[in-house]
Amino acid sequence: MTDNEKLDQRRPDDPTRRKVVTVGAGAVAAVGLGGVFAANAVAGERKAPGHGQPKPAPSEDCYQLTSEAVEGPYYIDADKLRQNVTEDRPGIPLTLSLRVIDTETCKPVRNAAVDIWHCDAVGVYSGYESQGSGGGGGGAPAPSGSPTGTPTDTPTGPPPGGGGGHQEPTDDTRYLRGTWHTDRHGHVTFKTVFPGWYQGRCVHIHVKVHVDGEWTDAGYEGGHTCHTGQFFFEEEAVIATTALDPYVTNTTTRTTLTEDTIYDQSGTKGGLLKLRYRHDDIGKGVLGSITMTVDTDATNDGEGGGGPAPSASASPSASAS
Repeated sequence: MTDNEKLDQRRPDDPTRRKVVTVGAGAVAAVGLGGVFAANAVAGERKAPGHGQPKPAPSEDCYQLTSEAVEGPYYIDADKLRQNVTEDRPGIPLTLSLRVIDTETCKPVRNAAVDIWHCDAVGVYSGYESQGSGGGGGGAPAPSGSPTGTPTDTPTGPPPGGGGGHQEPTDDTRYLRGTWHTDRHGHVTFKTVFPGWYQGRCVHIHVKVHVDGEWTDAGYEGGHTCHTGQFFFEEEAVIATTALDPYVTNTTTRTTLTEDTIYDQSGTKGGLLKLRYRHDDIGKGVLGSITMTVDTDATNDGEGGGGPAPSASASPSASAS
């Protein structure tokens, strides 16, 4: 009798057969109880990872540069090395989780210096409080009637919407600004508040990425700015903030995401943040995340002036304030 014939004559109550059936039933039971992970583990044991399986192709996102954007007039050189930039500004807590990767290699960019800055809930930038709400007039009524006479002087001050070249700071406040370094995975996290809005612009956050510099006891020195951009927020989240203090006190006419002249309407590539929050209670806080794909060999200071090279007076190893 052959071995196969012996197997065919094995009794149904054979312990070897029972063992096989029991294991099979257990796997089915695990799946029935939501044990998808158990089923995957069994499948994984049947075939060693990588054997006969093609390696996944690199994500196309690695090759799509994140959109550059104007710097705006309110950039101040990196003089606050910290992750918590809130200071005493009221607003909905916002955790900003950023990642920087190289467009050529798809690898994380480590030890890059990342700057963020934005207005507060009522549209005011630190360092420029005398400018009012983003330089847009703080919600003041528009002039009525037809203009008369001929202008005799060159207009001064930033145009509505925060465009134009760099403006020198008017005061020593520095809330909602900060610089920190990416880790070995290209990640950096900031604690701040959900921004407000001002005349001519939708809700946004400015960002710069500096590379090829050196972190020293004096801060971040040398290198160049490889990316200047802006982050944007979905309309649903912005609308939810308008009913809460202190955003409800911001009487400036709000520009929507689709009306904004800076956002290029390209989604994440254009700087649109992925947001997580309780839709029934956004006041509990928001997590915003995005991956920035940059060309580390390029120099992108932003239109309208890039300001001086990054430098600071504190070490990046100091505790965040």
